[in-house]
Amino acid sequence: MGVAPSFRLVRDIPVDATTWDVVVAGGGMAGVSAAVCAARLGGKVLLVEATGCLGGMATSGLVNTFGPMADGERQLVRGFMGELVETLHCRGFMPAEVAPDWWRTAYLTWTPFQQEGLKLVLDELAAAAGVEVRFFTHTTDADADPASGLVRGIIVRDTAGHGYLGARTFVDCTGDAVLAALAGAPCRVAGRDTPRAMPGSVMSLLAGIDFSKHRKEEVSGRLEQAIRDGHFTQPDRHFPGVTRVDETTGYLNGGHLYGISPFDARSMSEGARQGRRLAREYHAFCRRYLPGFANAELVATAPSLGIRESRRIEGEYELTEADFLARRQFPDQIGVYNRPLDVHAYDASPEQHERLLRDFVKAGRLQPGECFGIPYGVLVPRGWKNLWVAGRCLSCDNRVLGAVRAMPAVAMLGQAAGTAALQSLRTGAPASALDTATLVHTLRSAGAYLPQAITAPEMTRREAP
Repeated sequence: MGVAPSFRLVRDIPVDATTWDVVVAGGGMAGVSAAVCAARLGGKVLLVEATGCLGGMATSGLVNTFGPMADGERQLVRGFMGELVETLHCRGFMPAEVAPDWWRTAYLTWTPFQQEGLKLVLDELAAAAGVEVRFFTHTTDADADPASGLVRGIIVRDTAGHGYLGARTFVDCTGDAVLAALAGAPCRVAGRDTPRAMPGSVMSLLAGIDFSKHRKEEVSGRLEQAIRDGHFTQPDRHFPGVTRVDETTGYLNGGHLYGISPFDARSMSEGARQGRRLAREYHAFCRRYLPGFANAELVATAPSLGIRESRRIEGEYELTEADFLARRQFPDQIGVYNRPLDVHAYDASPEQHERLLRDFVKAGRLQPGECFGIPYGVLVPRGWKNLWVAGRCLSCDNRVLGAVRAMPAVAMLGQAAGTAALQSLRTGAPASALDTATLVHTLRSAGAYLPQAITAPEMTRREAP
């Protein structure tokens, strides 16, 4: 095959006159947590987001339920994320049956919410903290020196064209490690550096549901019947189901997009089209096979494709399945969590579905009262001085990603990254040599639950190969 033709384009790009303390790329749950927490510590913070709202998959992706926040005995996810959930509940942006113990103590309990309420609350929290938010702004390139581990600025694009934003520190919360990769930080690409990548999905909203007739325990049997009847073009046995978000509306998590590449626009485009077709199939399945759905209407499909796995940095530490299974705790941990190894099936075969069930129900599940630690080093690209990442692009193996990609977990990562950026500015210590005992103390002061009895100024680092 020949080399694809290319050309060199030189242009003048206007430079924003402001020098920010922190620029956060990506306004999902990780990004808004990083930005708000950095601003609350006194930083001058800019948050750039490609869509028109904050929240990422929780809003644009229509994933209208937060993953577990407790371990059956105590609330693990506190700090900014805990404040957010309490606010949503107090404002009435959750179903009536949701009680605070769902996130304060319950074991493996998901907490649903209304995405429009979440959008409003996130706008308010960012404004109250003094964060400047620029919507409809894409990160397209980076001015960085990989040899010295420094990012000087990023190039963004909005409807006015390209612009240059300079800052003292940067946090990549794009989910796909876009900024880190553009800067030249080492990254692993799912499906290239790993055998396979988890599939994506397009979420949807159904209205007109009579939830008094809905029985979740009956769904798997009715799904099997629909597969035998030939209802689906893709006989996928993994159907997380429909979760109630208000009186008659539920979000539908159904249908997997196997084999799409998050780095190929043609593949992603076909995935979006296929996802909308699958949404129609699942809507028809619900109306035909599930009690309470006879009058259900498909009112929306997500404008953002749900990508579970794409690119992850090579960090100062790599969190592994072995750490998870050992319930390992770290002196420098910036969060603790309890969620199964939710690694979705790689195809629609019965064998992959059985593997998923073994992971989620038995082999990859921690018990009530247990948790694993997330060390600071997973946020720092190896050797970099003023760049952090937070979200599913953290440094971890593809198995433990199934546990830490949940929104409560990535919010903890975002709070830690934004806090670390401000500490770095004030102390002069680079990201890769930050005093982690001080970081843990600051996070605890902001409400984070970090139970380690011993802290240490040195981060836990990956073992030499």
